[in-house]
Amino acid sequence: MEAATKFRALGRRKESVARVTLTPGNGQINVNGRPVAKYFLRETDRIIIQQPLTDTSNVGKLDVRANLSGGGLTGQAGALRLGIARALITMDPALKDVLRKKGYLTRDPRTKERKKYGQKGARKRFQWTKR
Repeated sequence: MEAATKFRALGRRKESVARVTLTPGNGQINVNGRPVAKYFLRETDRIIIQQPLTDTSNVGKLDVRANLSGGGLTGQAGALRLGIARALITMDPALKDVLRKKGYLTRDPRTKERKKYGQKGARKRFQWTKR
């Protein structure tokens, strides 16, 4: 019975990885053992995280525990949003259409472009001197 009440999923964005566990509860969100307000100080990041829960009307019904690693705070927020959306689908497959239309199930493929040899960075070249 315990395993049926936990819903796990993985979310990624840029270099960030979010391992998410959803359990029935009163709406607490803990990230790396801390409340979400202490971990994500920017309001926009907290709004991004709440989006899948608000659009499926599960705000006060589920507790979210997440383990985040890698990347920066905005990438981690995006990874957490994807992880929550995927966990909601494992809980209730009927929510897939709603989450798909809002774009919460699409993994953002944009990552940092690698530095090329003979150049200063990924695109920037060294300055050319005539003499």
